[in-house]
Amino acid sequence: MFSILIPAIAALLSLQPQSTTGYAVGDEVKNFSLTNIDGKNVSLNDYASREGVIVVFTCNHCPYAKAYETRIMELDKNFASKGYPVLAINPNDPIREPEDSPENMKKRAEEMAYTFPYLFDATQQVAKDFGATRTPHVYVLKNNNGKFTVEYIGAIDDNTDDPNAVTAKYVEGAIEALKSNQKPGITFTKAIGCTIKWKN
Repeated sequence: MFSILIPAIAALLSLQPQSTTGYAVGDEVKNFSLTNIDGKNVSLNDYASREGVIVVFTCNHCPYAKAYETRIMELDKNFASKGYPVLAINPNDPIREPEDSPENMKKRAEEMAYTFPYLFDATQQVAKDFGATRTPHVYVLKNNNGKFTVEYIGAIDDNTDDPNAVTAKYVEGAIEALKSNQKPGITFTKAIGCTIKWKN
């Protein structure tokens, strides 16, 4: 009896979203303003003239974030000119992870020649508002007459270890669908990465 019930319960649990708080697909995202590595503030409203934004919660230290770093850079390279630039946000507490301090963020961005803002979520409130839980954790936003709505949440693609073995490019697929005035075929996947290092 129990051997039958356990797989069924596990299947039901797998259908539940990762977070019960934060934005869901279709929700409107409120404006936020965070400090960039150059010391200037960047807000979501600064992108009012763009078609959308690829918001990526990421960091310096996490092996998963490092594995996806060049792919995040490629997303900006490929889609910023098409109206969907990357906006990277580090939500980690630098006391718990010193490698994720603003000083080290600046060093990393300069070393890798980031072409997008790398913002520090000092209070972690923006990460909480989004419902982000991992690094990296991606949210594709669409600009609807100045109001940004969530159109996709989750992973960048389906293979963390080997970019050459990727068979599903979730973020790219979502953006291509949106640019064709269609809803993404896949709107939610499980974000694979390190847990966000919350303040104690």
